[in-house]
Amino acid sequence: MLFHRCSHSLWNVGLPWPARMLSTVARWLTGVEIHPAAKIGRRFFIDHGMGVVVGETAEIGDDCTLYHGVTLGGTSWEKGKRHPTLANNVVVGAGAKVLGPIMVNEGARIGSNAVVAKDVPAGATMVGVPGHVARSNKDPDDKKRREFAKKIGFDAYGISQDAADPVANAVNCMLDHIHAMDGKIEEVNVALKQLGADIDATPLPELDLYDIDYEGKKSSVSEASDDDESEPGKAIKS
Repeated sequence: MLFHRCSHSLWNVGLPWPARMLSTVARWLTGVEIHPAAKIGRRFFIDHGMGVVVGETAEIGDDCTLYHGVTLGGTSWEKGKRHPTLANNVVVGAGAKVLGPIMVNEGARIGSNAVVAKDVPAGATMVGVPGHVARSNKDPDDKKRREFAKKIGFDAYGISQDAADPVANAVNCMLDHIHAMDGKIEEVNVALKQLGADIDATPLPELDLYDIDYEGKKSSVSEASDDDESEPGKAIKS
């Protein structure tokens, strides 16, 4: 950061060549490449800095942390703003790529090896390729986690062990809903039969097309239906 402060000052006074030379020396010594034109706030911290790249029009706020292998890069050669802007208190995990003139809002976390090419909401945690929100500050438990992380002063690689997989969670929620609907339809069929209606009793085909690995356990629709048909929604949870 001392090298960057000096090269940034040289760049601002109209001495680009000395600025680039100084940043190249810094890259050779530290493995961190920061363009002299990049704007960086206070208390910026790079942990295990090898392979970090910060582009020319990138802007980084106060109290931000980057882990090794992070790229704040561009997606085009067009002039103007081409690199991301990080607000205050942002953590970017190891190997993550934040690309384009996007905004990573205050308090956001980007998980390791994520590729983010769209704006990140404040307080959200982004994971995956392409990046998607795994958790936001609307989670009532997340506030307690962040307060504890702030207390101990460590937020490992922008993601925590208990972060839910949003895709698996969404699929499981849909399966819960479908199973509950099946139970309700069965109740309606029983009621109609009691009223004398002629109901087709042909059983539905078994669905054994996939297994969902969620929190270390596996289940399928057919297995869950066999286990517990009396409690809609319960059997599908894995």
